[in-house]
Amino acid sequence: MRSELRALRRALGGEQQLHAAQSLITHVQRLPHWQSSHSMALYCSADGEIDPLPLAQAARAAGKRILLPVITTTGSLEFAHWNESDALQPNRFGIAEPAAHAERTPPGDIDIIFLPLVAWDRTGRRLGMGGGYYDRTLEAVSGPLLVGLAHARQEVDAVPCESTDVRLHFVASDRALVNCEEAS
Repeated sequence: MRSELRALRRALGGEQQLHAAQSLITHVQRLPHWQSSHSMALYCSADGEIDPLPLAQAARAAGKRILLPVITTTGSLEFAHWNESDALQPNRFGIAEPAAHAERTPPGDIDIIFLPLVAWDRTGRRLGMGGGYYDRTLEAVSGPLLVGLAHARQEVDAVPCESTDVRLHFVASDRALVNCEEAS
């Protein structure tokens, strides 16, 4: 499933990717926590993931603080503050991250955490790239709203899951905002 859906999203052309990223903003702004949120963690897209950078611009325009994940040596994530003018550096997977000196915020103190995914279902299960970074980081964290960002074509009937997999509260795609708690 993972390789098939990764290929599907990588096959999207540049114009399709840009349109999807722009459409995503409208759906995310319908989140019940959007207006009251002060901080949100996004990610830098790779491998055909829907690009959240236009969303970051909209969030900054609304006065929200943006954080990006940084992979730690222990295999979890830290979330670092990111100003638009801050230079990013590639991590061991070639994904851009804030510098080592960037201010960190504990995940429990972030209002909304947006997660990348390979596949999702309406009950909030998500299939990631297989490293388990978000699951390890968020397994004992409560407080943030967890929102998967995806192309609508990444939806499947059922994502296989393990007891350690973290469920999403919402999935925002280029076509809709899905409340996964209503479907569970």
